[in-house]
Amino acid sequence: MRILVVDDEETLVDTLKRGLVAEGFAVDTCLNGIDGINLARSAPYDCIVLDIMLPGMNGFKFTATLRSEEIWTPILMLTAKDGELDEAEALDTGADDFLKKPFSFTVLVARIRALLRRNVDSRPPVLAAGDLKLDPSSHSVSRGDTIIDLTTREFSFLELLMRSKGKVLNKREIIEHVWDYDFEGDSNIVEVYIGYLRKKIDAPFGTKSIRTVRGVGYLLEEDGGSAAVVTCDEVSAPV
Repeated sequence: MRILVVDDEETLVDTLKRGLVAEGFAVDTCLNGIDGINLARSAPYDCIVLDIMLPGMNGFKFTATLRSEEIWTPILMLTAKDGELDEAEALDTGADDFLKKPFSFTVLVARIRALLRRNVDSRPPVLAAGDLKLDPSSHSVSRGDTIIDLTTREFSFLELLMRSKGKVLNKREIIEHVWDYDFEGDSNIVEVYIGYLRKKIDAPFGTKSIRTVRGVGYLLEEDGGSAAVVTCDEVSAPV
């Protein structure tokens, strides 16, 4: 899932980005409120981690402005200040959660995942497509009774496909969510990871769950993929 971190403490921002990327998130960062709100308006983030004290536009104004524009991206607000008034104002202006600095990174990640699960209709705790299941909280994937071992990036890629099952995603959408907005590498990385996933979630089970829509992108079949069909050309002639 794609996270935007807006904080003017550059060291903290760098630390959060490294940690969140290691947890499987795609992360964009910003050091001021004006640039941050422009990013929040222009890109489909799944969560925003937002400091209160920001140059250009503080976190309260940032949040109130997004909500007035009917942008409902979950916001986890951070502050270094003590007192209940900041927490109350954060929630009153439209933030979804609040965390006081210094904080535990483990708690931050748990709070983010809780926000992503909050809308049960669109973000079920366990994602399923047929017998293919992915649990974001335990970071596990299985098909039937078989546990599938994925790397962090493969897991993030599959999570995106499963949250969008039945919908075609193009390369740019995939890169922006699984890598980040500023990714400048070869877009063929998408095909590489599609190959990795097919070898792990399909090939051992005789299924085809990830479909290539030529010239458009990729989609995950809503039923998790039917059994692969062997054609006559693939069957060796009898000796």
